[in-house]
Amino acid sequence: MKKITILSVLTLLLMFIFNACNKETELVKDDTAYQLNYGDFPAPQLAQDNPLTIQGVALGRKLFYEKALSKDGSQMCASCHIQENAFTDLDRFSAGVEGFLGGRQSMAIFNMAWHNNEFFWDGRAHLLRDQALLPIQDSLELNESLENVIAKLKDLPYYTDQFVRAFGSDEITALNISLALEQFMLTIVSNNSKYDDYLAGNATLSTSELNGEELFFAEYNEFFPNVSGADCAHCHGGFNFENDNYMNNGLDIDADFEDLGRFKATGDPQDNAKFKVPSLRNIELTPPFMHDGRFATLEDVVEHYNSGIHTSSTVDPALLSTQNTGLMLSSQDQADLVAFLKTLTDLTITTNPEFSDPN
Repeated sequence: MKKITILSVLTLLLMFIFNACNKETELVKDDTAYQLNYGDFPAPQLAQDNPLTIQGVALGRKLFYEKALSKDGSQMCASCHIQENAFTDLDRFSAGVEGFLGGRQSMAIFNMAWHNNEFFWDGRAHLLRDQALLPIQDSLELNESLENVIAKLKDLPYYTDQFVRAFGSDEITALNISLALEQFMLTIVSNNSKYDDYLAGNATLSTSELNGEELFFAEYNEFFPNVSGADCAHCHGGFNFENDNYMNNGLDIDADFEDLGRFKATGDPQDNAKFKVPSLRNIELTPPFMHDGRFATLEDVVEHYNSGIHTSSTVDPALLSTQNTGLMLSSQDQADLVAFLKTLTDLTITTNPEFSDPN
């Protein structure tokens, strides 16, 4: 009896050790928080139903660079949002998997955590997670169904494991794909430009850059040309150099409206030809400019505001007020303004390994 008892105890002990080892290797959800580094920026108000976690961000990053999201496996999110270009591309209109061109210039992806007014040029996506899925399904872009994407990801063992780590289930859903992509894109923070260093007292600006800074923030004044500025901060203010609005910046008269912009999302005629005001951070890295990429250089952009504003029914009143005189910027003023805009370039975003292709 004693031998049988000892044998039974040893058997139970081995079973316990075996089960314990299995539990140690069993995949479980990991809620370890991702620490978002936003420096001197104000703390972002992130969605409480999708907290940033290390595993969620890692999954989103992997998906951002995943070609299986496209119909033919040739493209990914990063095909049009290229890290070295501050997560946009240099084409006026990007080509999708079928070779068709989109109708708008690809928007840069950074500092999304502080965007509180919808997404895309026309704001048709309410949340960043909504934006994440639309290019996959767009026939001009990745041109794939979410059902096919899910099926393809299920065939890749990494994703089954990673969805468990991120969301606690090996079931791959469109919602969790969107949440993971949202998490990753929210981590792409750009706050390390020369101008940031200047404000922190760690860099100096040239005479040209300082004059450009003064022109950027000074208001336009028709009656006092000597102190009149370019009034850029009217639309591109704050730490992120934008204003969370949709505006018509005088590109065309009503008869020439080819893209009705915000109207397509709201149906309100007062939104005709209004587009999301983008951040001017990294503007040097993201040509061509405007929603339709019509301006090739920053010099072209400055000249538009200096003397090229067109009157229309929805143009911003502040821009319309410059019609009589233009901004009255000399050629040197214009050059100085461009010099200042280039101080907003953050080259660290273009090389940060946390945002790069993990494959």
